[in-house]
Amino acid sequence: MFLDRLKTSVGIYEVRVHAYVLMSNHFHMIVETPKGNLSEFMRHFNISYTAAYNRRHSRVGHLYQGRFKAILIDADNYLLELSRYVHLNPVRVASYKRKDDREKFKDVEGYQWSSVGGYLGSLQKQFWITYDTVLDYLGGSRRKYREFVIDGIRQGYDTPWEDVKGQAVLGEEDFVERIKARMKKQGSSREQPSVRQLKAMDPGAVLKKVARYFQVPESQITGKRTGRRDERGMALELMYRHCAASQARLGALVGLDYTAVSRERTRLRERIESDKRLKKRLIEIEVSLLS
Repeated sequence: MFLDRLKTSVGIYEVRVHAYVLMSNHFHMIVETPKGNLSEFMRHFNISYTAAYNRRHSRVGHLYQGRFKAILIDADNYLLELSRYVHLNPVRVASYKRKDDREKFKDVEGYQWSSVGGYLGSLQKQFWITYDTVLDYLGGSRRKYREFVIDGIRQGYDTPWEDVKGQAVLGEEDFVERIKARMKKQGSSREQPSVRQLKAMDPGAVLKKVARYFQVPESQITGKRTGRRDERGMALELMYRHCAASQARLGALVGLDYTAVSRERTRLRERIESDKRLKKRLIEIEVSLLS
């Protein structure tokens, strides 16, 4: 259920997952967000997983102790090591201290709740995991990655969190200074990557594209009482994905409040899971937007 909700959120927000591990009381993920939408991605995933978990276990309320912890990393110097750290999580617990190295590697290799399988053998690849970025540091070799993991078990490995600067950045000094300069220029420590603003589309243009696809006036897919709810849902979903706009702003554009925007987007995603024709139309519109 955790992975099912995670895959859905990855698809919606177009993030790249390089590695993950799910433990009994926490999880780690190495993610890349080309659109600068980490907060939205994590919010969607955490809410959807919490709701599903609560339904299954007949409980209510919060599932997590607090907000997720995010650290920006210098990929060239830390990504490979960090991937090993993530994948070795299962054998860091106290019950593994007395096991020999061979037993530890066997347990890491067979651990089904992590991305390690696809790094050790191509037959275990998961379509939604990005393997090549990490493997490129080892010449693209899964055999070398296997040796890298075994070496970490035998010889030990660095704990990357010791090098984190300001509880937020993991990288060499020049990388940290570049990040500080960028954040100072933006005037805020909040996530505001310039790439998101540069690539953001105009919401009105997206709405126009959806209307043109269905060959109807824009007025027919806006407003609270529209008879074209699916079309409105597609417009809202695509605007949210590609316009770097808040749900409140999108709601103002189509005549809804922001809570209704969230409901309509949720409804659309549920609909396309069972309606292949509707899903095909959404994909066709999105492709035309990006082409």
